[in-house]
Parts: sequence; C-alpha cells; structure tokens
Amino acid sequence: MPDNSAMAAYLLMWGLFTLVMFFGTLKANRALQFVFMSLAVLFFMLAGARFVPALLPIAGIEGVICGFSAFYLSLAQVINEANHTTILPIGPIKST
Repeated sequence: MPDNSAMAAYLLMWGLFTLVMFFGTLKANRALQFVFMSLAVLFFMLAGARFVPALLPIAGIEGVICGFSAFYLSLAQVINEANHTTILPIGPIKST
C-alpha cells in the first residue's frame, strides 16, 4: 500500500490532468464544464485528505455531487439526442 505522500502525489497529478482537461471544455456546454471542474476539485481534495483527514467527508460529498452531475449529463445527452430537442438542459455551447 502506498504511503500518504505517494498517494497524494498520484491524486494531485490526476487533479492537474483533469484541470487541464477542464480548460478543453470551455467551448463545450456548461454541464460538461461542471463535471470536469468538480472532478478536478475532488482529486485535489482527496490529495489534501491524505494529510488532513477532516477533508475526507467533504471530499465524499464533492464526489457524490460530481457523480450525480456526470450521471445527469449522460442522461441529458442521450435523451436530448433521441428527441432531437432539449428536454434536459445542459447549458449553452459557446461558439466563436
């Protein structure tokens, strides 16, 4: 089992990767942006929780929020595409 420093570094790297991916979603819909930002925050909180255990319950709540937002986004994309209209809103897509 990895020690706290190794696991924190691992989670931090996933947080940085997810944060970079978030910047790639800035021209996508708001729901996708929310999923990536909340996932980045989750990874950073989990990394911090390796040293401050009091963060773990808050990270758990953040994980549930992130999971439900990802579930909503996937459901909305399928339903909206199947109906060729917006049934479940996912926010505007920025166009330039």
